[in-house]
Amino acid sequence: MPREKAARLSDVAAVAGVSLATASKALNGNTRISAATRERVRAAAERLDFRPDALARSFASGRSGTIGVLTHRAKNTFARPVAMGAIVQLGAQNQAALVYDGDVQESKAMSASIRELRARRIDGLLVIGDGHEHTSPSLTHYFDVPVTYIFTASRDPGDVMYLPDNRGAGRMATQHLIDTGNTRIAHLGGPERSIAAERRQAGMLDALTAAGLEPVGPVIHSDWTRVRGAAAMAELLQSGAEFDAVFCANDHLALGAMETCAAAGLRIPDDLALIGVDNWEGTVVDQAGSRQLTSVDLELMELGRLGATSLTTTDHTSGEHLTTPTLALGPSTHPA
Repeated sequence: MPREKAARLSDVAAVAGVSLATASKALNGNTRISAATRERVRAAAERLDFRPDALARSFASGRSGTIGVLTHRAKNTFARPVAMGAIVQLGAQNQAALVYDGDVQESKAMSASIRELRARRIDGLLVIGDGHEHTSPSLTHYFDVPVTYIFTASRDPGDVMYLPDNRGAGRMATQHLIDTGNTRIAHLGGPERSIAAERRQAGMLDALTAAGLEPVGPVIHSDWTRVRGAAAMAELLQSGAEFDAVFCANDHLALGAMETCAAAGLRIPDDLALIGVDNWEGTVVDQAGSRQLTSVDLELMELGRLGATSLTTTDHTSGEHLTTPTLALGPSTHPA
């Protein structure tokens, strides 16, 4: 069966009864064409299922319809949903994504990716990191198009950055513990030099101070792993501090702490309430599909979506833009 021929702009012009030039201007939103003519051309294009050629549209508008996406370890557990949210949003706005994966911290790898992206006619650039652990070098000065940083903080405070609200996450987690009857709250923190860990601890102190409370016991810092969470919980129990809840800086630490509590004969949440941050399904849900932990969700797909949107709207303002976290309830804390 012969393949149906795609409609051309000349077909639209003929059906609408206008010239080729008028049809082109009408479809591109030229306000010098009357509203009635624009509507007649639009109706003809819809009737013929006309799809403008992307390359021709690019030449006409001076824009390529392509956004460069520079990722840092895109396979990282938490970078994946950010990149997915960004790319899905670009697709919804009829923008193509040109993705390069590399190491944002490594200058030689970045130089190659920057050269490749500069050689393309991109309309904007997304730099997607793998967490708010540290600041990243600013790449904005290499490009003459808008640049947005997502899930990483640029060293230039004048850059446009979309980040999870880590301080808000710490505040939300601690407030939930307070609201469910806990008054003696300890903290298992992340790495001491991690921006995310520092902000989550600061959020915890915000909530405690507002409630007239103080943290209990020593703040024990460690890496983000489950093994270190178990060790840190053991150290906290051995400190002699009396606490009825623990805010863990991430879910891995919380699950490690839960293992130590089980070995010590402590019941969760009756003897001790635990809460984490991230709400990653691979962590908070066990092999049987049951939720095992209350956690704060940083809404990483929404983070990617908002960052991508900033390149295709007029809302491209400098500084940090934070996404609002949400609370995901589980059996490790008392019901609200």
